[in-house]
Amino acid sequence: MASGRLDGKVALVTGGSRGIGRAIAVALAAEGAAVVVNWVADQAAAREVVAMIQDGGGRALALKADVSAADDVAALFETTAARFGPLDILVNNAGLARYGPIGEYDEADFDRLFAVNVKGTFLTCREASRRLADGGTIVNITSTVTRVMLPRYGVYAATKAAVEQLTRVLSQELGARQITVNAVAPGPTDTVLFRRGKTEAQVAAMAQGAALGRLGLPEDIADVVVFLATPAARWISGQCLPVNGGFA
Repeated sequence: MASGRLDGKVALVTGGSRGIGRAIAVALAAEGAAVVVNWVADQAAAREVVAMIQDGGGRALALKADVSAADDVAALFETTAARFGPLDILVNNAGLARYGPIGEYDEADFDRLFAVNVKGTFLTCREASRRLADGGTIVNITSTVTRVMLPRYGVYAATKAAVEQLTRVLSQELGARQITVNAVAPGPTDTVLFRRGKTEAQVAAMAQGAALGRLGLPEDIADVVVFLATPAARWISGQCLPVNGGFA
């Protein structure tokens, strides 16, 4: 794999086996970073991502961890450091998406969404605040739905809004170490998870909601995450960047 802007860096991508996380892991590796691909449910997919990176000459490792479990998160960081050295880049991509009217929303689903989307981000950010190399980067994946009032998205949007606020505050707490902390908020993005439970008409309608008239691609999101991890983004911190093609 050709050298690039992230030569010598070590990156951890949670939920890196599929969709946006997969694209981020591959893009970071293409720029020279050694990448840990975190997974929790699909080992085969994670190994596929690692093989793709290694076939291109890069370094990668698949590690299982439930980000909502503190012991798993600590072990994830320990193994990353043991294998590749100090961590430079953390991308919090792991998350769940379950939708429903607030008045009918299942309490168990509520608890699970907050456990993974919010607690998971908190636990990895807490660990990163202790272990991340000075001058490092944290990027949290949120969602454009925090800016719109979509029926059935209330609980999911609430989890992502919480992540955005954690991002802002953590940027202040880590700024003295020149660590940048930002969030990226994708709009509708063409992944298996996004299409699940939607008709083709619904997918088309959401695509037309973007000014550019299409769904995002995972690579559209990955390119922005890579940018935030490079020296070119050294003066960007505490921000939430909508990456949504002008979605309303």
